[in-house]
Amino acid sequence: MYDQPRANPSLAAMTFDQMLERVRYEGAYPTRERAEEAVRAVLAALGRQITGDERVDLAQCLPVEAALALTAQIPDTEQLTGWGFVKDLAARTGGTPATARWDTGAVLAVVSRLAGPDLLARILHQLPGGYALLFGQAELLQPQPAA
Repeated sequence: MYDQPRANPSLAAMTFDQMLERVRYEGAYPTRERAEEAVRAVLAALGRQITGDERVDLAQCLPVEAALALTAQIPDTEQLTGWGFVKDLAARTGGTPATARWDTGAVLAVVSRLAGPDLLARILHQLPGGYALLFGQAELLQPQPAA
């Protein structure tokens, strides 16, 4: 029996240790333990925001330990904006919004590479405004018609 093809086979094979090293590099964290704290906190927060096929597909792209951090959370009934996500993460971790934003950027930069451009576009389409920048992407806004 054959496995289903994966979108990014080279990146999908990343181990949790390799993911932590990439996040440690992205975030310039002094220790692997600090990088792991950031990964677990940010993925838990993201798990409270995304639902449906995007949640399942993202979990499949991540190493098992990271996927468990993402899927262990029950999605919130009300989605947060990107800034709301950062503020909520800061409140839950006891950190500052600046630290939470730094952690989010370091983790989601690696997550976006693992997810690939197609899945990332689907995830961003599902989320409210402000998440593209958190994933290291440009956020293009459509002009609002004059009233």
